[in-house]
Amino acid sequence: MTVLTFLLVVVAGFFAGLVGYVTGIASLISYPALLAAGLPPVAANVTNTVAMVAVGVGSTANSGAALAKDGRKLVLWAACSATGGIAGAALLLLTPADAFEIAVPFLLAAASVSLLLQPKLRELAGDREFPRLYPLGMMAIAVYGGYFGAGVGVMFLALILVCTSEHIWRASILKSYLTVVANLVAAIGFALFGPVHWLAAAAMAIGAFAGGWCGPPVVKVLPPTVVRVAVAICGVGLAAYLALT
Repeated sequence: MTVLTFLLVVVAGFFAGLVGYVTGIASLISYPALLAAGLPPVAANVTNTVAMVAVGVGSTANSGAALAKDGRKLVLWAACSATGGIAGAALLLLTPADAFEIAVPFLLAAASVSLLLQPKLRELAGDREFPRLYPLGMMAIAVYGGYFGAGVGVMFLALILVCTSEHIWRASILKSYLTVVANLVAAIGFALFGPVHWLAAAAMAIGAFAGGWCGPPVVKVLPPTVVRVAVAICGVGLAAYLALT
């Protein structure tokens, strides 16, 4: 990797981190950037997972106080996300590369549509939350995140907004927390058993950390409805892209 390519990957990482925090689709920028840097698809996928840990670290470091009020629940949620992330990484390393590809666009599209319909779904739910569905949903989404990860933030955000009454700003913080846990455990597995390109991962991570750090204050000043609709539209677009490629 040349110095110029390294710097370009850092820049791509920054925008992936910022866009990823706001919309949950960091991989739409980071994964193609790694392919453009010359990495083969599987290596780009696992390298991207390792690098995207930095997005959650950056955003969580800049908004950790907002997570503190959940206390012990964070431990349970982290366990669910970690379990799913490990299972997803194992699936990627042990199954054929295209084993999950057919389902991915449908899963992402379903999450995106639920985001668009979130106000109506919350209205139907009333004041109820879903304490049993919530952790199971986290685990299932984390499996997807450990396996492929593109759009996993959209899925986590949809789950949080539909199953709880959280404001989109706190939901975005929780989404990043769950994503970083799932990515971290998957990244450990990929570091031990996968073809990680460490120089590319370092370049992407540097930019992604900075982008993730800038994410929370950006989301905090944006109108919640605009953020929700924008994320949903981006999710549908990513689902269509994945279905056609």
